[in-house]
Amino acid sequence: MMGHWAGVHRVRTMNATCNSSSWPESINYIFITYSALLLVLGLLLNGLALWVFCSRMHQWTETRVYMTNLAMADLCLLCSLPFMLYSLRDTSDTPICQLSQGIYLVNRYMSISLVTAIAVDRYVAVRHPIRARELRSPRQAAAVCVTLWVVVVISLVMRWRLGQQEGGFCFRNQSRQNFSTIAFSMLGFYLPLAVVVFCSLQVVTALVQRPTTDVVQAEATRKATHMIWANLVVFIICFLPLHVVLTVQFSLGLNTCAARYTFRRALSITSRLSDANCCLDAICYYYMAKEFQDASMSAMSSSTPHKSQDSQSLTLT
Repeated sequence: MMGHWAGVHRVRTMNATCNSSSWPESINYIFITYSALLLVLGLLLNGLALWVFCSRMHQWTETRVYMTNLAMADLCLLCSLPFMLYSLRDTSDTPICQLSQGIYLVNRYMSISLVTAIAVDRYVAVRHPIRARELRSPRQAAAVCVTLWVVVVISLVMRWRLGQQEGGFCFRNQSRQNFSTIAFSMLGFYLPLAVVVFCSLQVVTALVQRPTTDVVQAEATRKATHMIWANLVVFIICFLPLHVVLTVQFSLGLNTCAARYTFRRALSITSRLSDANCCLDAICYYYMAKEFQDASMSAMSSSTPHKSQDSQSLTLT
């Protein structure tokens, strides 16, 4: 027990000396401007998406259920972002730090989980169309979303409890960089990454091999393929750098101030990159579901008729 508290004391002593360095003022202004633009744009885009999903679309589909939850998760993350950034000024585990960063993490990994669920749903629809009649329905999609919310929240509560036992939960608390917290982050991304990559490649392969009877269907297949590649690239660009940094940090261990300082900067940059996913998700809504395009356009022009899902020549929703 004495050894444990001595270790915690050494970590906290190192924190006091390592946290003295900070970004140059010009870089801080860039981060603040970037976060402000991200917040405004993300709130507008995801707010519009939620409004369209909840009031303008006439039929609930599996993709609509997943995207509504994804927009909610992105909105919650964006709302917690200012408080989370403010809490980074302090290295102690204050209540505002734990609450804001807890909400931030729940919705980051909920977004990852929902993108994974959409990829699996798309895979089942394209690769197993007969079984999809039993496996896919809006009600089952809603059940999946509820399950994911529960699992992610419980995982974060466990992470918080372990973090409290091991010295701290908040991002700037360097004693937080321990096995349990980093393991949660890596498991929460690398497993979904493998699923998303597998499902995306399978769907693209199936679409490419699908015979096309006319030019319209060929164009629909081409657009669907590009959409899947775009979603995969966005997912990887936004989330992979952050988790690579966490993996390297966990593998090497940070026993010097220089190493801690370097990786803290890397985490700061890659975390801001992952935040951009909130806006990119909203942009992808327009291309992932033709229904969304129809509904959002009709919201801007009442003369535009709503098209049903049956009118799509190629559907992934």
